Amino acid sequence: MEHWTSLFLEMTLEDQRKLSLANTTKIDFLIEGKRVILVDDVLFTGRTIRSAFDALLAFGRPDAIELLVLIERRFSLQVPVNPKYVGKSVDSIASQRVLVKWKIDGEPDKVILHTSTDE
Repeated sequence: MEHWTSLFLEMTLEDQRKLSLANTTKIDFLIEGKRVILVDDVLFTGRTIRSAFDALLAFGRPDAIELLVLIERRFSLQVPVNPKYVGKSVDSIASQRVLVKWKIDGEPDKVILHTSTDE
């Protein structure tokens, strides 16, 4: 906790404001009794999704929370998260990076697995 406290104290007021905005969750409808599907492009450690699960519970108790991932990086989960819907599973190690490119980026849709020796 000390690390985050000292990091926050060293930030400018503008940086602190940006950090606060980035950590704000806004759901302007009730999720009580609903089926919620979270969507993630690449499932790596599972920590981000786990945080999303926890944040959702502050807005009520849905009937179900399901996870849809485009790319599941197997062998890298640090928390128990099981996606119900998976586009593609890839076997990768921690030193590799998965990059998802979309048509909106001006390139065809594709998934690239980078190793540390790739340029």
